[in-house]
Amino acid sequence: MTTALEGRLERGKAIAISGRLRPAPDGKTWVVLSQRLPKTRYTVDVTKNTCTCPDFDEWGLDCKHIFAVRFFQDPEIKKGNIKCEDTTVPAKTVYKQDWPAYNAGQVLEREYFEILLKDLCRLVPEPKQAKGRPRIPMADMIYSAVTKVYSGFSGRRASTDIRECREHGHIQHAPHYNSISRCLGMEELTPILKKLIQVSALPLVPVETQFAADATGFSTSTYNRWFDYKYGQAEEQKQQRWVKAHAMVGCKTNVITAIEVTESFVADTTQLTELLKQTSDKFNVQEVSADKGYLSNINLMTIEAFGASPYIPFKSDSQGSGSLAWERLWRLFWFRQDEFAKHYHQRSNVESTFSALKRKLGGSVKSKDMVAQYNEVLCKVLAYNITVVIHEMFELGIKPEFGIRPVTEYAY
Repeated sequence: MTTALEGRLERGKAIAISGRLRPAPDGKTWVVLSQRLPKTRYTVDVTKNTCTCPDFDEWGLDCKHIFAVRFFQDPEIKKGNIKCEDTTVPAKTVYKQDWPAYNAGQVLEREYFEILLKDLCRLVPEPKQAKGRPRIPMADMIYSAVTKVYSGFSGRRASTDIRECREHGHIQHAPHYNSISRCLGMEELTPILKKLIQVSALPLVPVETQFAADATGFSTSTYNRWFDYKYGQAEEQKQQRWVKAHAMVGCKTNVITAIEVTESFVADTTQLTELLKQTSDKFNVQEVSADKGYLSNINLMTIEAFGASPYIPFKSDSQGSGSLAWERLWRLFWFRQDEFAKHYHQRSNVESTFSALKRKLGGSVKSKDMVAQYNEVLCKVLAYNITVVIHEMFELGIKPEFGIRPVTEYAY
């Protein structure tokens, strides 16, 4: 019997002895109170062997609530003749926050954001111009676009911030807001932004070895059939478009090391190879965790081919035969659940990353054009990565360098 199963049995017995459960009015199911959350209840159907708790939903195995109902039906427990050795709930893990470092990073974030972004934009190649009047440098256009996204304002209202950056010497020209919008719609801007995102994460190479992959959506203001929506035809078919960001995230600092932006219908599992390839180019990838949507023989073999260990849970109908990588993970998942869960727990960091990104920079894009929407998401990710690096400057004492010189030399 595994340690995880023994723990579930003991906790289920504790719930049964405490009497924190009762039969539901339908006479078929049971209502079990959560041990940790006082106002949370879970429904257990013993006949179908199911429970509504997150643990059962994640693993598909008998949880402590199912065991609690079984134990409660024992006549000896009802009489109170059986006692549990330990009915206490283990204390929740608390992660300490270095508040002086956090406060310093928040107070100085805007100042260092301008400096770091300037250092990154110095790496932007300037395309050759054969004829016509001189264009605004590509580095200035990217700097202005990312500044606009970081401010959260529209192009018009962000013009003041962009002019201030020119006064500080970070850019040579302050582009018109229409020029910024046109720049975001350029297809050649996409690979440049993706490269800058990868470079922005480089200061954290020494501290990141565990990574997690997932995808999230950004809503838009456009619809799949605008004509029908505008003129009231086929109203029931109206559907708002959204774009999907596939990301690889460092589990220690929550920095985004690789990004792919696609249409909403693109499957998560198809993007893992490219994300892993971009990340392993500079990072020492030792572990990769992801949810069930990434489970496939190809993905597991790819992760191991890059010298990393995969931690992806199996589905309830998954079989144990497959590639060597599949069979190794299968045995770990089913027979050493505590060890698997210890590593798979790191996957929660990617959810924290998406939450922080959207809380800071918004969960929607303002652009109308599809290419501009993709590039706006990339600008959000680049701005987010810079804020992560700023925080780690104070938290870990790193000195960011993007191939030129330490950014601290530019400080005011």
